Amino acid sequence: MASWLERYFKVREAGSDVRTEILAGITTFMTMAYIIFVNPSIMEKAGMPFGAVMTATCVASAFATLLMAFLANYPIALSVGMGLNAFFAFGVVLGMGISWQTALAAIFTEGVIFILLTLTRIREGVVNAIPTSLKIGISTGIGLFITFIGLQSAGIIVNNDAVLVGMGNLKSSTSLLAILGFFIMVILEARRVRGAILWGILIITAISIPLGVTAMPKGLISMPPSLAPIFAQLDFSSFMNPNFWIVVFTFFFVDFFDTVGTLVGVTNRAGMLDSEGKLPRAKEALLADAIGTSAGAILGTSTVTSYVESASGVEQGGRTGLTALTTAVLFLLALFFSPLVAVVPACATAPALVMVGIFMTMSLKQFDFAEWTDLVPACIAIFTMPFSYSIAAGIEFGVISFVIIKYMTGKKHQVSPMMIFLFVVFLLKEIFF
Repeated sequence: MASWLERYFKVREAGSDVRTEILAGITTFMTMAYIIFVNPSIMEKAGMPFGAVMTATCVASAFATLLMAFLANYPIALSVGMGLNAFFAFGVVLGMGISWQTALAAIFTEGVIFILLTLTRIREGVVNAIPTSLKIGISTGIGLFITFIGLQSAGIIVNNDAVLVGMGNLKSSTSLLAILGFFIMVILEARRVRGAILWGILIITAISIPLGVTAMPKGLISMPPSLAPIFAQLDFSSFMNPNFWIVVFTFFFVDFFDTVGTLVGVTNRAGMLDSEGKLPRAKEALLADAIGTSAGAILGTSTVTSYVESASGVEQGGRTGLTALTTAVLFLLALFFSPLVAVVPACATAPALVMVGIFMTMSLKQFDFAEWTDLVPACIAIFTMPFSYSIAAGIEFGVISFVIIKYMTGKKHQVSPMMIFLFVVFLLKEIFF
């Protein structure tokens, strides 16, 4: 079996081995398993049953990640996008008064549009049109974004009404455990221990149980809740309503550029971009994401997208679809072992995100700091992502500034037609939406 997996996913050609790929897949799952419980809690606010959404989350994540494994052979996992699910519940259903069935229809429509754009290679053209300097900026920006999420999850950075963010209570057990976990991971990584991030997560989880931060599960196995209440409940009766298409466009825009940013950032960090800075098999990767979105809507959950947490598996050596396959299998197993998955506390996964963020900022060593007209747009993308809490916003302002600066400094020959097209799209989006 191991030899077949090695041949099918071309593991050795990618400079990896089966053990490393499986370990990387486990690490990726551990850092994103929170979505199994967080997504249902958000979608529940829109009137959807918690249990059914939890099942849909696991199945949609596994399905889309399997597509990524077998179509693109990339170590990238997919699941329901955080932020997009909040927009679904609070912005669309509660804010606009649109039923969750209609909102699912909008997401399905968005996915179909993505599929068509991917098959016509328009999405692939966007990915490959982004200049190398911006790709490095996007990768680094995602690193800062992930770090910020990790610090929030650890309770180290908290909300502050006066200055937006501030320091949390560093004496709390969760913050102290997160800090301890971070140093465990750093030390293990420095000593070249394989699976340093995963070991850190497991050690902190074990310490958290006697301290009361998390509890032992009451049982190990449970049958998954039925999908019946939300499966194939799409309502297209508002298809001709302008509000329906506003929702479609909003999901479309954010999902499109979040996916582009994640693919570029993670693959750049893994050294998967070719000599021209282009992403091989971009069409297949984007198609997996697009099909996953439409399938997720049918199953009964919000937009499915590529996860930045995949970078944690990449840092553990994941280089092929075998990493994604492992993560997908764990999502399916989580359907039956959800009590065990729930044991892992946020303070155990938070330092893993900070570690990944640090790893991703190392992309800057590839940057040519002498070229000012490349540096400024990259920095704008880097700073915008964590401060706006949006990968899509970072790409948007990075592209806009890149085109303006290149044109105003007599270097318009360095701007591709696709970048000009994106520039116009982003400006129109800011003006009219």
